[in-house]
Parts: sequence; C-alpha cells; structure tokens
Amino acid sequence: MTITRDDRLGSALRLLIGVILLGGALGILNSTMVAVGIRDLAEDFEASLGTVGWVSTGFLLAVTVTIPVTGWAGEAFGGRRMWLAGLGVFLAGSLGCGLAWDVESLIAFRVLQGIGAGILDPLVLTLLARAAGPRRAGRVMGLMAAVLSLGPVLGPVLGGVILQGLGWRWMFLLCVPLGALAVLLAVRVMPADPPAERRARLDILGVALLGPGFAGLLLVLSQAANGADLHSSPVLVPLVAGVLLLAGYLVHALRGEAPLVDVRLFARRGFAASVTVMALTGLAMFASLIVLPLYFQQAGGHGALAAGLLVAPLGVGAAVAAPLAGRVSDRVGSRNLALAGGLVAALSAVLFTTFDAGTGDAAVVLAGLALGTGLGFVGPPAMGAVYRTLPGPLVPQGSSVLYMLNQLGGSIGVAVVALILATTTGPVAGLHAVYWFVAGTMVVLLAAAARLPGRGDR
Repeated sequence: MTITRDDRLGSALRLLIGVILLGGALGILNSTMVAVGIRDLAEDFEASLGTVGWVSTGFLLAVTVTIPVTGWAGEAFGGRRMWLAGLGVFLAGSLGCGLAWDVESLIAFRVLQGIGAGILDPLVLTLLARAAGPRRAGRVMGLMAAVLSLGPVLGPVLGGVILQGLGWRWMFLLCVPLGALAVLLAVRVMPADPPAERRARLDILGVALLGPGFAGLLLVLSQAANGADLHSSPVLVPLVAGVLLLAGYLVHALRGEAPLVDVRLFARRGFAASVTVMALTGLAMFASLIVLPLYFQQAGGHGALAAGLLVAPLGVGAAVAAPLAGRVSDRVGSRNLALAGGLVAALSAVLFTTFDAGTGDAAVVLAGLALGTGLGFVGPPAMGAVYRTLPGPLVPQGSSVLYMLNQLGGSIGVAVVALILATTTGPVAGLHAVYWFVAGTMVVLLAAAARLPGRGDR
C-alpha cells in the first residue's frame, strides 16, 4: 500500500486511519455501554452491585495489565500481527460475554475482552503515528482524540437503546460483527511490518507480580462492598497479598535492567505529576459513568435509554473540551489549563452533593456537562506534558505507563462506587457520597496539576 508523502491525508492514509480507529473504538464503546446496564445485570443474575461491578473492574484491570506487555509484543512480533491478535481476543471475549450463563462466567469473559482491548489501545497511537509521519501527526492525533472521546457520548445512549429493545446480551454480541469487519479491513488495508530482529526479553516476573497485586487490592474493595467484615480473611488475605506483590514488584523494578514498568520514571517531577493527574481523571470519569445511570434509573425512575441520554452530556463535555485543550496547551502550557479544568470539575462534583429527590433532571445533566468539560481540559495537557518532559527514547515507556494508570484509576473508581453504593441508603445518599469522594479526588488532582510544566518549561 502506498501512502502519500506530502502533508495531505491521502485516500490510502484516510482509509488506514479509519480502519485503526474502528478497532480502537470497540473497547471504549463497549466499556461505556456496559455502564448503563449494571442494574439490569444485577437483577438478571441476582447479584450484588459489588459483584456486578467486577464486570467493569475486571475489564479495566485486564486492560491495565496488558498494556505494558503490548509494548514489548508489538516490537517483538510486529504491529500488524498484534493488532489482528488483539481483535481476535476481543472478538472471542465479546462472544463469550454474550453467551455467559452466570455472573462469574461474564466476569471471566470480560477479562478476556479486556486483554484484547489492552492489546489494541496502545497500538492505536503507535500505528497512527507510524502511518502519518511527523508532519501529519498533529492532525491525525487530533482526529484520534475526537473519535475516541465519543465513546462516553455514544456508549451510554447505544447501551440504553440495546437494553430497552434487545437485552443486555446484545451489548456484547453487537461487537462480534463489528469486530469481524475490523479484522477483514485490517487484513486488506494494514501494511505488514517485520518483527524486530532481536527480541527484547519480556519481564515475566514483573507480569506475575504487577497484575495480581493490583487485582488483590481491588478485590478488597469488592469484598467490602459485598458486606465482608474488614477483619475477615476475605478482606485481609487479598489486602496483604496485594501489598506484598506490589512491594515485591517495586524491589524487582528498581533492581532490574528492563522492568515491565520502569518506576524510576516517577523520579521525574513532570512525569509523576502527569500520570497522577491521568489516573485521577480516569477515576472520576468512570465513577461518574457508573453512578449517574444508576441514579437516573433508581431516583428518577427512568429506563435504560433515557438514563443513557441523560448521561451523554458528561461525554459531550469531555469530547468537545479535549481537542480544544490539546491545541491551547501548546500555547499556554499544561499547568494552568489542567488547574482550570480541575477546578471546574471539583466545583461540579460539589454541586452534585447538593442535589436531592426534588432536583430536576436538567440540573443534574448540566452538572454532568460541566464535570465532563472540566475533565476534558485536564487530560490532554497532562498527556502533552509527558511528551514535553521525557527524552525521546523514554516516550514509549512513558506513554504506556500513562495510559495504564489512567485505566487503573478507572477500575479503582468503579470498585469504590460499588463499595459506596453498597454502604449507603438510597440513590440520593449514594450520589452524595460518590461525589464527595470525587471532589476529594479533584483536590488531590489539583495538587498534582500544580506540578505540571508551565509555558516554556521542560
């Protein structure tokens, strides 16, 4: 396939971009669709919100753990091979989810889906950058941000339509024909790339320590949400195991030559601030995507479709703000823009805590729009700071860690929401508690954002 070398996006390049974005959008769209179906899943499987929350938490955790492995595998086996492998795993997981016979099997297949998404997500950036070249990278990345940020907009609405007309299984089965189309197009359009002649060594010990360590800590929140005594073995065993595994990884990463995630990057002030901001942004966004549909369904008496439509402005705010923030941050620096967005998000979260049973849907929707807009002005400046502050050879590792912690923040947000809703009485009390937690998160985010580089800083 021949791609034009000038600054224009030729037809071959536009087709390749479309094929890559189709595959990359599958995981984002599916994860936001599922957020609207949490209540239906809990009722159908007669399971608690803490258990059903693992339908989202397991997916996000699998994405988190797979991302750094994908960085190694893409270089070792080639981007095209890994892209097709990711689509195949995601398709298998989607089909399994649609045919799940109990909540445990659904969670297991969601983890498989998450592994597929964890392969695809980081490759989107790599493949687009490689295809576009440096002179067209800005326009192509802007297009990527605009398309992929539509997930939180379209996902809840599409999820509501499917739940109301077809049932929850079709939230997953719909991905099968779309994924098959993505595979066929990728085979036809995506150019082959040879794998590396010398394969870097995979940090197997790092994989064995990091993933189970994160899972252990998240399992603590899930067990607490299910009513387990905080001093009981279902809570203490995964807590101790998680802490020991992550501590073991820290020691391993500091001693190893090529760790899965190089923790020494966190010694760089700008990088540490960026990944902290992105993790907390993911936490706030996914917490909102879980709690708001439940609030509209339980407190407002709305169906799944109406709840999806009412949640969509949260994504609209982020989708509109993110591309604008990316352009503006080049002129004003990352720090001030992220601080402004974080402040708007914090005030919006506090506003949610004032709503009661008599508050109209319009006020809640506007607060969601403001929250999404604020978060949209935070993410791109934080991402841009990584590329401005890290030396070129460290950018791939930095990008992997940045995206990984954003997804980990999302999985923590889902687990915390499940815990809060299980320990509060009524949807309004649950909404208040969740958004006090989000407001506190935004305070920490503001402290981290103050350490981002300003205009002209490196």
